[in-house]
Amino acid sequence: MPHSARMYDYYLGGKTNYEMDRAGAEEALKGWPAARSAARANRAFMHRATRALARQGFRQFLDIGTGIPTSPNLHEVAQAACPEARVVYADNDPIVLTHARALLDSTPEGRTEYVEGDITAPESILGDGALARTLDLAQPVVLSINAVLHFVPDDRDPYGIVSRLLAALSPGSALCLTHVTADIDPGGVGRLVDIYNAKGVPTQARTRADVEKFFTGLDLLEPGVHLAHKWRPENATVPAQTRATGATRFDSVTDGQVSLWAGVGIKPA
Repeated sequence: MPHSARMYDYYLGGKTNYEMDRAGAEEALKGWPAARSAARANRAFMHRATRALARQGFRQFLDIGTGIPTSPNLHEVAQAACPEARVVYADNDPIVLTHARALLDSTPEGRTEYVEGDITAPESILGDGALARTLDLAQPVVLSINAVLHFVPDDRDPYGIVSRLLAALSPGSALCLTHVTADIDPGGVGRLVDIYNAKGVPTQARTRADVEKFFTGLDLLEPGVHLAHKWRPENATVPAQTRATGATRFDSVTDGQVSLWAGVGIKPA
């Protein structure tokens, strides 16, 4: 079966994917050609949000649904701003686990760890010993869930999952989140969702109001829930490692070609 993480790797120009993933991704691109732009916009948002939070003083990060390690990964961005940052990645794909163990490293001052767990079973992540040895949940943690929750349909209780994860984190922690939407390009994103579901990858687009519900009880950082490429843009270009794959400047893509809501919220004291 094609896997969402390996299809995402293909969109980014990576090599860690199989023929079934490439075939699924190419079919998805026929349905919605903007999938590559959206993937790159999502990646660039993760870089900006991580960098902003590290500069704000956050030193601990939990990245769920990390996908195939593609440099620069979250820990590289966080540790460039704060060498002592500690990062735990979590994913449920054994192939991701293999590559993570081989490729994820850390600064001498910080630490990077990988947990095999499923977001639909938060306790499988929160209860892992490697997480407990790496992160101090009594101190603020950035919970990063980028381009993941649209693979958790309503019948799997995505809002309850996020609430359970946040409940385990101390006040002052942050939620960093992106989610695909059909608000802007309902035809294209609708076709994409149908193709993923037909390939056995449960997928559900959500509205801006739906995505804002994930931040219930949190203090949203400015500019609130916004399109990923317009959330605190530092510049108009895509990350350097994606330019060779034909990526365009974000100032030349339309909102519909991104179709990702993004936001960062802080858990109040």
